[in-house]
Amino acid sequence: MNNNSSRRNFIKNSALTAAGFYIVPRHVLGRGFIAPSDKLNIAGIGAGGKAEVNLPYAWNNGAENIASLCDVDDRMAVKARAKWPDAPYYKDYRTLLDKQHKNIDAVIITTPDHMHAPIALAAMQLGKHVYCEKPLTHDIYEARILTKAAAKYKVVTQMGNQGSSGDDTRKVETWIQQGLLGDVHTVHVWTNRPTWPQGIPTPTGKFDIPKEVDWDLWLGTAPYRNYHPIYLPAIWRGWTDFGTGSLGDMGCHFIDVPYRALNLGYPVAVSCSVGSVFSGFFKEEVYTDSYPPSSVTYIKFPARKAMGPVELVWYDGGIKPRRPDELLPDEPMGEWDGGIIFEGTKGKLMAGLFGRNPTLLPSKRMKETTLPISKYPFVEHGIEGHQTQWVNACKKGYGAYTSSSFDKSGPLTETVLMGNLAVKSYNYQEKNEKGDISYPGRKQLLWDGENQRITNFEPANQFVKREYRGSYKLSI
Repeated sequence: MNNNSSRRNFIKNSALTAAGFYIVPRHVLGRGFIAPSDKLNIAGIGAGGKAEVNLPYAWNNGAENIASLCDVDDRMAVKARAKWPDAPYYKDYRTLLDKQHKNIDAVIITTPDHMHAPIALAAMQLGKHVYCEKPLTHDIYEARILTKAAAKYKVVTQMGNQGSSGDDTRKVETWIQQGLLGDVHTVHVWTNRPTWPQGIPTPTGKFDIPKEVDWDLWLGTAPYRNYHPIYLPAIWRGWTDFGTGSLGDMGCHFIDVPYRALNLGYPVAVSCSVGSVFSGFFKEEVYTDSYPPSSVTYIKFPARKAMGPVELVWYDGGIKPRRPDELLPDEPMGEWDGGIIFEGTKGKLMAGLFGRNPTLLPSKRMKETTLPISKYPFVEHGIEGHQTQWVNACKKGYGAYTSSSFDKSGPLTETVLMGNLAVKSYNYQEKNEKGDISYPGRKQLLWDGENQRITNFEPANQFVKREYRGSYKLSI
């Protein structure tokens, strides 16, 4: 914003000097008028899918300006280009940033997971504020880099886990931190994802690349592979090179609530089990190119100040935790797409996505208990105000509050991705001289969070940081 503000002041002063032009006060132009200089100029990198929500909310009916658009797949950008026809359009984010960096203040990134980090870092290095969809990154290492970069380049950031701006998230934080459950020791989190194919073999066959798609740009940092329609538009989530599976899709939404309420920080250990896949009678398959169809992951956190150790258990693929005894037989457990159950020394609490409908168990406690008022301020318009909150913070400048700034969402993302590290380690194979296969990673993995290393199984560390293809780099 500082560079753009200077540019705008220069333009204004030049116009006044050269033409004797006088700026008309806003109230003369009419109530509700927004001067162009007061609008945030936003570039949308990734123009379809979730961008069809992010961009309109940030644009806010013309209160801000969508100044540039970018997508490697022209089919995904049709609606955005029609809505903002004056916004220059590019396929390569690097070209957009090179040609338009003087005309934009901020960037919204809505691409597949494997491209979040390089795009976000490139924007921050130009001094642009960044809104990045969840999960913040594809790799644990990338999350730490973006967290550091946001502080170094002093830009306003927000991850797209909109539930962090919801009222219920703040209620749950307050209730737990006020001691309604006593000492929380276990949290169960589950989702019905994946709602796309997982646990499947790598596709074969040769397909023509659609003329609207720049396949090399779409692959970006990922290893080269032939185009296949199974990867697009959103099925990329289930493939390890591109997406982060069920955890990446929903973990940042569900786990965010206990992560905040319990001030969890870095975990110290992780283990898991995954759903088996059989291609024939007694013929088990392990498809490491695709995430498994289901998994259960156990993530352990140490004591934090007055709070004791916590075990967070994640379930996906339709698996759910044991039904609490305190829940009546006909009462629903969580919501359609998942839920959260906190277990403490003084009781339990159940909630849905984004912490929705938080309920003390047994539910009759809701009438018997005086519930504390949230000690955290609510965000205007709640979940739907997540993008606007970021926009307003961008205008105020670095240091302005956002619900999921990278200093908060970076460590959260690292924790979420620990589950994927455990899954990949679980399926890691070794062969002996006879050709027998073993799975040495099927154990509890010990994690050194500060140094981002598994300390008791070296092969797992290859899943902390991947090698980028081509000229893509990540360095601050």
